[in-house]
Amino acid sequence: MRRLAVFLASSDGKDPAYAELAASVGAELARRGIGVVYGGGRRGLMGVVADAALKAGGEVIGVMPRSMVEREWAHEEVTELHICDSMHERKAMMADFADAFVALPGGLGTLEEIFEVWSWRQLGFHAKPVGLLDAGGFWTPLVDALRGIADFGFLPAATLDDLAVAPGLPGLPGLLDALEERLRSVPQPAHGG
Repeated sequence: MRRLAVFLASSDGKDPAYAELAASVGAELARRGIGVVYGGGRRGLMGVVADAALKAGGEVIGVMPRSMVEREWAHEEVTELHICDSMHERKAMMADFADAFVALPGGLGTLEEIFEVWSWRQLGFHAKPVGLLDAGGFWTPLVDALRGIADFGFLPAATLDDLAVAPGLPGLPGLLDALEERLRSVPQPAHGG
């Protein structure tokens, strides 16, 4: 896995532990030589993960719509900042740059991003793995709701089982390993000669 798209909040949230988590994730990805692909923001958990990865010598690729850059929301010190025209284009670019996806604590934007790439995987638009870092049980209510949706027959059990979920920071190495394993299990295209 060369690059991981990290979806997370553009705000700090109420618990400082989430900023500590974002910093630890950024530093660990840099330590492992895994580049961070994210929404390009300088504030909130987004800024924290980018700053930590950069401080640890990692690659950070930000993608942000022009209208947000004009509002001065962009992190100008990232390795690469790609400016696009819309949120749709932003998500497509992030998906192109990344080998896998993970959600840290966040709000509506984070939910929308992780659900979109997960549904794309289910539909076969890509084969890149998707995961949740369930810090302090943040994603547990969502996972429980998803289990209920599966019980009602609207979410295949195989799709739910395909989502890699790990508890907080201690679970990060296991989550990264699970994403790597899912990535390795994807059939590689034959190269003609």
